[in-house]
Amino acid sequence: MCGLAGWATTSGAFDPRALAPMMEALGHRSDGEALSAVIDRHPRRAVVLAASLSDPTSGISLALDGAILNAGDLRTQLAKRGYQFKSKTDAELLLRAYQHWDKEVVKQLRGAFAFAVWDASKERLMLARDRFGQKPLHLHQAGAALFFASEVKALVRAPGVKAEVDVAAVGDYLAQRYVRGPHTLIAGVRKLAPGTYALWQFGSLRETRYWSPPDGEAAQKRAPGKPLDGFIERLDEAVQLHMDSTRPVGVLLSGGYDSAAIVALVKSHNEYVTTFSAGFADDKRSELAAAARVAKHFGTQHNEIVLERRDVLANLPQLVASRDAPVSRPADVALHLLARQASRKVKVALSGDGGDEILGGYRRHTFLRGFAPSPRRVNGLFVIPVADPKGAAEDKLTALRSILYYEQVGWLADNLLERSDRMTASASLELRTPFLDHRLAEYVSTLPDAARVRGLSTKCILRQADQRLIADAGIKPRKAGFRIPLGDLFRGEMRELLVDQLRGPGCLTRAYYDGKVLDRLLDEHLAVRRNHEEILWTLLNLEIWHRTYRQS
Repeated sequence: MCGLAGWATTSGAFDPRALAPMMEALGHRSDGEALSAVIDRHPRRAVVLAASLSDPTSGISLALDGAILNAGDLRTQLAKRGYQFKSKTDAELLLRAYQHWDKEVVKQLRGAFAFAVWDASKERLMLARDRFGQKPLHLHQAGAALFFASEVKALVRAPGVKAEVDVAAVGDYLAQRYVRGPHTLIAGVRKLAPGTYALWQFGSLRETRYWSPPDGEAAQKRAPGKPLDGFIERLDEAVQLHMDSTRPVGVLLSGGYDSAAIVALVKSHNEYVTTFSAGFADDKRSELAAAARVAKHFGTQHNEIVLERRDVLANLPQLVASRDAPVSRPADVALHLLARQASRKVKVALSGDGGDEILGGYRRHTFLRGFAPSPRRVNGLFVIPVADPKGAAEDKLTALRSILYYEQVGWLADNLLERSDRMTASASLELRTPFLDHRLAEYVSTLPDAARVRGLSTKCILRQADQRLIADAGIKPRKAGFRIPLGDLFRGEMRELLVDQLRGPGCLTRAYYDGKVLDRLLDEHLAVRRNHEEILWTLLNLEIWHRTYRQS
């Protein structure tokens, strides 16, 4: 990992020393990599960039967050074209690939990445983000000046960037518990969209979408061969690419089909595999037992972390600061603590993130057939209006494909991947997600809808794959998710925090609500008359976030 930070301007008026506090805020993303400040001044412009590689011959400097997973193949291609390499770093590979393909380099890369390339010969800054948005990149424009950073906490330390709340984004958060891109909770700070590159040149910025999830298009020509064989082959290739051949292999193991398949495939290529699972001590449906069975069958070096209620209270303020946004669910606490334990033994870990969004893994995906592909969100659920069943023909944009696309460009990037990145990066763990390999997603998109959702069954092709991969174990993976009895926690260990934050004199968010209604919700919950744990968690985290950024 390597956090990105810098700016480009036509005025040249900003002090280059301002880069230091930006990079300090991203120290957890550096993975020990040495960065140097590149300062390029010119009468027409000035560029400041924290770079991991500078090439005086070409005038190119760059920084890369993430990894180029098809590095071996690209290095072979470029060597045949006469390019020479002094090292095996991904940064040098990106440099040579950029020299050869220019801005089209993004189409050659596989993996999770964000990068910044300053090309002095073209007087051009290029910023890019991977296809699904696994790695973050934020922008702030002020006239002809462009500031950028991996995380909001770094960007608000840039010259002239203020941590002012975007009230419209607060409404977005309250409606769905995350802020849909390109907006953030900070006014003037936005996300570069997934699958997009931006070019800043002579004071102007132009953004280009180079890839979109294929589920947003009508079904393509069916892939040849047997779907199950093709799926396992491509998932296996994705797993191999995401494994780090130079360091120990780690897998975050839940009790579900997704991570079970990943463990099975990783184990087929590496004898020594370390797995990690977490669960709350008072969760009667904890995934720990199911994960332990999978780990035992494959003979992994398994690690469990059993969480107590007090862990939520102790870590919440820190994690809101790490998240740069309210922590939308208690499971994020578990993920961070799990990542913190895993980072002591491995630097890279694979997870099953993205499997539900690519393969149709949510119960709501089972109710879509025969409906029009125009989703809208109501009370946290996606609702599809009824239409003529002829509109759901398999050769058109079906309801399932439409809702999956809607989730892939919204919920997936702006909520699931964003929180996974922050919770793991803050523990200095690089998370890799094989299910989000774009080649795998493109293949799955060529399959009929029934390969993903059939009747009330979800992720059908993955369930079939797991029957082959772990059938002899007699294990039936069961995904339950991390849960904690928030209702009781708010009446117990977190009662004082809840009341102080939402009712105390220092409350910063009370003006957003009808105070009488808020007090009624608190009173009803604390008196055990009604359970308002979800809305109170949402409001509590928003308040903690406001107090965090008030001090910025």
